[in-house]
Amino acid sequence: MPTILAIESSCDDTSAAICRDGKILSNVVSAQVIHEKYGGVVPELASRAHEQLIVPVVASALEKAAVNKTELDAIAFTLGPGLLGSLLVGVSFGKAMALGLGLPIITVHHMKAHVLAHLIDDPKPSFPFLCLTVSGGHTQIVLVEAPLKMKVLGHTIDDAAGEAFDKTAKMFGLPYPGGPQLDKLAREGNPKAFAFAKPKVPGLNYSFSGLKTSVLYFIQKQQKENPNFIKENLNDLCASVQETIVAVLMKNLELAAKQTGIKQLAIAGGVSANSELRKQFQKRGEQLGWETYIPQFQYCTDNAGMIAITAYHQYLAKDFAHQGVSPKARFAM
Repeated sequence: MPTILAIESSCDDTSAAICRDGKILSNVVSAQVIHEKYGGVVPELASRAHEQLIVPVVASALEKAAVNKTELDAIAFTLGPGLLGSLLVGVSFGKAMALGLGLPIITVHHMKAHVLAHLIDDPKPSFPFLCLTVSGGHTQIVLVEAPLKMKVLGHTIDDAAGEAFDKTAKMFGLPYPGGPQLDKLAREGNPKAFAFAKPKVPGLNYSFSGLKTSVLYFIQKQQKENPNFIKENLNDLCASVQETIVAVLMKNLELAAKQTGIKQLAIAGGVSANSELRKQFQKRGEQLGWETYIPQFQYCTDNAGMIAITAYHQYLAKDFAHQGVSPKARFAM
């Protein structure tokens, strides 16, 4: 019955969680509001904020779980992918604490953890299942054959869907983080008001750079004729962009399900919190006979709970790391 402390610090959320025998006892997340005025994450500021937050966040996770540090059996942390400076804080803290307590360490792949967030709460998908993992930095279709056996069937060849949401939102003058703001405004708009490019790439891969360019050129052209175009059409613009991104995501996921014959499908990552993606995913599931799974909202965005459940399965497999391990911006899936 292992008790594991998990740390997540890959970007701009400082998080710690406690997992005991596969159950998440606490999941504390501290978001960094300092980036709002810059319209995006500033890596140097993010790493400094992690340094300030990691001790109180870990202490809070232990307190909420009613677990003493002497009860821990292992310490896990995100090794990558992510911002190197941010990762370094979590990795260094985790290694130091493990060394002081004489505990083994477990290094976790951030994107694998997003997938395994589905193993935290019931109902859980059975194996094998397909997972569309969508975040600010990644877009992947993953075949999940077992907790620690995954294969990427398709991925973005340039920009991620989350980045496309945030960058187009920024074009519309929305505050950071733009994705959730765009989602909110899109609910009041017409998704068929404007048509934007849907780049086609081989196989099950994705591309969103062309979409961003399409939106940029469109609004630049419209603003030459009407400087108030964005303001007057904001809801429709948001709805049209959102409809385009979700349609692209769902098309390849549907194709992957058809090619593999798998009916157990899931979505994960920060963008899985998008209301339209959730709606279309569940709608498509009803139409095609899929069993669909979406994690609780707290396990969609970056959090240590997903790191903890992944570390639990790695602990059972005796997948431990050595003290010399270093953070990695790129960490092979």
